[in-house]
Amino acid sequence: MTPIHAFIGLGSNLGDPAMQLLRAFGELSCTEGVVVLARSSLYRSAPMGFEAQPDFVNAVALVATALPPRRLLAALHAIEAAHGRRRAFRNGPRTLDLDLLLYGGETMDEDGLVLPHPAAHERAFVLEPLLEIAPDCVIPGRGAARACLAALRERCLGVLETSTLA
Repeated sequence: MTPIHAFIGLGSNLGDPAMQLLRAFGELSCTEGVVVLARSSLYRSAPMGFEAQPDFVNAVALVATALPPRRLLAALHAIEAAHGRRRAFRNGPRTLDLDLLLYGGETMDEDGLVLPHPAAHERAFVLEPLLEIAPDCVIPGRGAARACLAALRERCLGVLETSTLA
């Protein structure tokens, strides 16, 4: 199978969020069938939905993968579990959240897996780091990621750490 380029969104707001993300980048690199090609800087963002929680640290990774979408998602969930991820309630605090944002140009809507991620085009904390590593990115069914970001009012709260991968 020819490797597919996929984008993974990372987020954390419990423990040491920046360290959680840096460790997760390393764990993605060690996942069989996954090669990390690029990673964004770490961005600080305000919580959405449930606001009585700490700010988040977010990033995006570009990977090449031989894994089909469901197996890649299962690998992401295993990394989350290793970080103590608990899904107590929607938009709640978390040690680590890994979202499969884009998988090539594929679109799908199946139980437990929607591609592209259904809210990626509405979230500055996804779009800003995504555009940092893929400035010409197009979100299938939504258009240019840059246009999606321009349509939003909110922005990330700042960059915490810049990317060290090319």
